[in-house]
Amino acid sequence: MCQMKVMLDKEGQQELVMEDVTKLEVAEDGITVSTFFEEPKTVSGVAVKTIDFTSGTLILQSKPV
Repeated sequence: MCQMKVMLDKEGQQELVMEDVTKLEVAEDGITVSTFFEEPKTVSGVAVKTIDFTSGTLILQSKPV
């Protein structure tokens, strides 16, 4: 099973959004991530920047205004 760590890139600094993510849904207003044991979390105004399958890390970035 592949679980990811989701980070948010804020001006070059990476902030943890959620660990052990099992599902990611893209919506118009942002991205929703969820795990087996936590409530889903929606991050608004972001897009996927990078997915590194080897390290199990997904990086989000703010959408341009």
